[in-house]
Amino acid sequence: MFSYRHAFHAGSHADILKHLTLVHLLKYLQEKPGALTIVDTHAGAGIYNLEDGFAKVSNEAEGGIFRLTQYIESCKKSGAPLATSIEKYLECIDAENSDGNLSVYPGSPFILAHLLRPQDRLKLFELHPKEIDILRHNIQQLPQAKQIDVYAEDSFARLKGLLPPPSRRGLVLIDPSYEDKQDYRYLEVALEEALQRFATGCYAIWYPILSRRESAALPDRMKKIAATHQRSWLHTELRVENAPGERRLQASGMFVINPPWTLEKNLAEALPTLVKALGLNDGAKFLLKSFEA
Repeated sequence: MFSYRHAFHAGSHADILKHLTLVHLLKYLQEKPGALTIVDTHAGAGIYNLEDGFAKVSNEAEGGIFRLTQYIESCKKSGAPLATSIEKYLECIDAENSDGNLSVYPGSPFILAHLLRPQDRLKLFELHPKEIDILRHNIQQLPQAKQIDVYAEDSFARLKGLLPPPSRRGLVLIDPSYEDKQDYRYLEVALEEALQRFATGCYAIWYPILSRRESAALPDRMKKIAATHQRSWLHTELRVENAPGERRLQASGMFVINPPWTLEKNLAEALPTLVKALGLNDGAKFLLKSFEA
């Protein structure tokens, strides 16, 4: 259960899709002055060194954030337009690399912390016995530390107790590793309970696209949950290659319940660029669908 370390996947194509979507969701919700409660259910260590340790071993950032930044640089030199959502996402990455050298990759806790306003609260969950200590240490170094709560608890069980937030405004990121097949069921139960208590919250669910029955069925199951609660949804996927037999992750998706109306337009502008920048063969493609309740 505790074999997963997100550092192996830091800065990968899956991180790019997840964090680009997350940045847009948070910035949209912050257009209103009311306080936001943001929950990250599987926080990891918070920030990752791309030049050493697990991230260097897997080197997934090479086909992810490094590849994207190189492509964007070529676009800037040629004067090609750049999607706003990609620019906003890269600003968050640059904020942690002030010397201009891309050496660290901020996970969702650091991206969210960077974007916090004084009235916002961030709640981070992590169960990994080593990751939680690293996360706590990393968060304590942030100027926003007093706005952030860190829990060494099961977020699936704890989530409903945090909802609805006092301001009735919230964003929940659910992104387990799915190494344990039970995560699929735990996710569905937690999402059902959350929607019963806080139907108007924004829920962003990340998932890997695997040749596993539970993975293939997850989007349709989330659509059914959204329909039960009469909620709008947006479903997007990014595939960087189609190489049967290749063990590395080739695609991932985001499913957003109660998405802002701007999200689909922004992803429609960004996803073709991500396919061009990150695609490894003709199998690279994206999916983007939505439903208005």
